[in-house]
Amino acid sequence: MAARGRTVAVVWGALVTALLAAVPLVLRDRLPEPLATHWNGSTADQAMSFAGNLAFGLALWLVAWALLLGAAFRGAAWRTRLGRVHWWAFLFGWAVLALGVTGSILYANLDVADWRQAALPGPLIAAVIGAAVAVGVLAGYLGRGEPDRPRDHTETAAMRLRPGQRAVWVGRVSNPWLVGASTVALVATVAVGGLYAVGVPAGRSAWGILIPLLVVTLLGFATSSVGVRVDGGGLRVGFGPLGRLAYRVPIGKIESAWAEERLPTQVGGWGLRGLPGTGRMTVMLRGGDHLVIRRTGGGVFAVSADDAERGAALLNAYIAERSGS
Repeated sequence: MAARGRTVAVVWGALVTALLAAVPLVLRDRLPEPLATHWNGSTADQAMSFAGNLAFGLALWLVAWALLLGAAFRGAAWRTRLGRVHWWAFLFGWAVLALGVTGSILYANLDVADWRQAALPGPLIAAVIGAAVAVGVLAGYLGRGEPDRPRDHTETAAMRLRPGQRAVWVGRVSNPWLVGASTVALVATVAVGGLYAVGVPAGRSAWGILIPLLVVTLLGFATSSVGVRVDGGGLRVGFGPLGRLAYRVPIGKIESAWAEERLPTQVGGWGLRGLPGTGRMTVMLRGGDHLVIRRTGGGVFAVSADDAERGAALLNAYIAERSGS
């Protein structure tokens, strides 16, 4: 499947790229300069040069295509069924969206003397989005492949502790992409706040920009790194640079612990992953080593952690000490 998928991705991507470049160039003489690219209801209110719109349409597809090719050639897209579903859905669904966006703009501007006269029917936008979603769902379903094999894990052996000995294990993991994005959001927040202080922008427009930026900044820093601590009290996972916001599992609530290799495609992406009511939760900051615990009341919790086997061994030692075994 991997070889076939890479071939399909290369051929399909090249075809989409050719269409996005060739169709606007063929219709160039029938389009105004600039082109209407945004509408407020039925009225065109923003325009872009032909070259700029062509570059935007190509970039909209080429960036996504490059990421998909990278995942395909690294093999990350094929390791799990969920990963295959996402990869195939995005490959075809995003292509339809990119073609639909470019096609809609061309249709609205075709044979129009001035971009202000361009009209974009509302149903056309809904049709493009609906087609992209439908094609993506169908492609994901057809490319899902065989169900994943059940993952077997070997319970990590308990560390040996002398009677009365206390030990602590501490680990920390950061996601540099989330840290970078959060830093950019912080800089943008400070910049907008500074402009607001001098009256540009003012009023509701400033708060409409500041509040979303502030939320993105806080959430980004809170979930971009975790500090994991194992001691006689159990497991503590602190979020963010300071680790003040923490998730704790007392030692009496832990049945066993082990280390396990996990990938974002196995849990549906990065961040806090899990469905309410399932009892399964993963804090995924990067693919690789994870510390996993099974709760006594059922359910599994996993968190990205380097040297997770040592942390699991210490947890098992405290579990055995508590149970007297």
